[in-house]
Amino acid sequence: MVDAPALPERRARAHQARVPRHRAEQAEPRFSGAFSALGGLAYGGAQVSASVIDLDSDERVVSIDDRIVLPTASVGKILLLIEVSARMSDQRAPALEVLDKTSRDAVGDSGLWRHLQARTLPVADLATLVGATSDNLATNVLLREVGLDAVRERTEGLGLLRTALLDLVRDARGPDDAPQLSVGSTSELAWLFAALARGQVVDALTSSRVLGWLSLNTDLSMVASAFGVDPLSHRGVDHGLQLVNKTGSDAGVRSEAGILRGPRRGVAYAVSVQFNDGSIAARLRVLDALRTVGLDLLEYVH
Repeated sequence: MVDAPALPERRARAHQARVPRHRAEQAEPRFSGAFSALGGLAYGGAQVSASVIDLDSDERVVSIDDRIVLPTASVGKILLLIEVSARMSDQRAPALEVLDKTSRDAVGDSGLWRHLQARTLPVADLATLVGATSDNLATNVLLREVGLDAVRERTEGLGLLRTALLDLVRDARGPDDAPQLSVGSTSELAWLFAALARGQVVDALTSSRVLGWLSLNTDLSMVASAFGVDPLSHRGVDHGLQLVNKTGSDAGVRSEAGILRGPRRGVAYAVSVQFNDGSIAARLRVLDALRTVGLDLLEYVH
C-alpha cells in the first residue's frame, strides 16, 4: 500500500520552490527527480514502470522496470486507432462510413457521444472522439466494426508481445471477462510512439492520422500536467513544445504514453503505475510523481 502523506504535507510540498538544475552544474539532465519520485512510489508498495527514448539519437534515456506488464487502462485504445487508420489507408473503412450506436455498445465514464443526440457518426469522427476524450462508446462501436481479433493481429504484426487491447469497455467486469481493458510494457509503448513519430507504424499516412487524432487529447492530468500547454488546444507548437499523448485511468491505475518535442530535442515516453487507490492522498501522490516525470522530460527537451 502506498504510504501517502497527509494532504497538508502535500500542499506544503507543492508550494516549495523547485530548485533548478542549471546546465552549468549538470550538462545533461538525467531524470533524477523522476527516479526519486517513482522510487518513492515503489518503496510504498506501488508497481511502477517507465521508459523514455530520445527521438534524435534513439537512445533509451530512462528504463525503469520497462519490460514488466502492467494494466494501462485506456492507453490500449491506441491499438484500435492504429487498426482503424490502417483500414482507412487501404479503404476498407472509408472515413465517411457511418456507424450506429446501439444498446449493446452503451457504457459509462469517459467520452462525449453518450451525451449527444446523434445516433450515427462517421468512422473518422468516432476515432476523433476516442483520441480527444477517450470516448468509451465510440471505442465499443469501432471495436464492433473492426473486431478485437483484427486489433490483436495488428498488434502482434507490429511486434508488440507485452502490449494488448484485451476487451471492449465494460461498466463492470465479471469472472468471464478480461480483468483489464488493456495491458502493456512501457518499453513497447515508448517504442510504439517513437515509431509513430517516424511514420513507421504501417506507413506514414497511417501513423500521421493516428497522431492527428491523439493530438486532440484533452487529458493532461498526469505526466503532461508539467508542460503548461492548453488542454483544449495544443495541436501546434507552444513555447517551442509540441505534445501528442494518450492516457489511461482506472481504479489503482494511471498510465500515459506520448511524444514531447522541444527546442533542443524530442522524446517518446511511457509511464505506468499500479497502486492501492484507497485514499485521495494515495492518488494525489501518484499524480505528483507523474508530474515530476513530466518536469524532467520538459527539462530534457527544452
